[in-house]
Amino acid sequence: MPSAAERTRTLVQSTCSAVLIIPGLDGAKPYQLMPDTRSVGPDGEVFLAFPADSPAVRAAAHAQHDELNAVLEITDVAPVSVPHRIRGRAWLSGWLTRTPGGAEPGRMTLRLEVGEACVDDLWGAESVEPEDFATAAADPLVEHEAELLQHLHSAHSAEVQSLGGLLGERAMGSSEAGTAAGTAAGAVAVPVALDRFGLRVRFTGVRCFDARFDFPEPVRNVNELRYAMHTLFDAAAG
Repeated sequence: MPSAAERTRTLVQSTCSAVLIIPGLDGAKPYQLMPDTRSVGPDGEVFLAFPADSPAVRAAAHAQHDELNAVLEITDVAPVSVPHRIRGRAWLSGWLTRTPGGAEPGRMTLRLEVGEACVDDLWGAESVEPEDFATAAADPLVEHEAELLQHLHSAHSAEVQSLGGLLGERAMGSSEAGTAAGTAAGAVAVPVALDRFGLRVRFTGVRCFDARFDFPEPVRNVNELRYAMHTLFDAAAG
């Protein structure tokens, strides 16, 4: 499974919505504190681009000794229609400063030096050390996950549905194996998350539950993903 640092890094480098929380700016509108772009620097700092007249930019400009506390909150929402669409959140807290240059006219780049981080997602809740965040790599599928999930849901719903037949075998030895397989047979299967290690499917019906279907080997790109998905579907069909 991906580490907490990798999951946090993936969320930061994804297209998930984000908002910057700055003490003393309670009166600012939420949309005014949503960065236009964000990226991670070589030392794990997070660069956020805002309009030059943003309340966040003004706050950073007036900070004493360049020590403005801030928290970047990222919310991950499933790109497919499914119950309980929020898949997770990540928080990065630290110190905010202005960064001269590096932005388009009318924009200003702010630098968030990460002091603490944590993630609460489908894998669980964990804290992340800044050093681990700095050295972690985002999942290689992060740029394509949304469109891949939407494609699986719209074009391969029957194959995704068939994965429920694997639950009994995969849960062999579990007292809930028969119950899970039986429930999945009468449920609607929706692909809810995808990473280099496997696919997570949400089964909705009498009860709602998630099941992970791991790939034989972690994938490194979309081409390897196609082979891994075919392997899963063939196992379900066989």
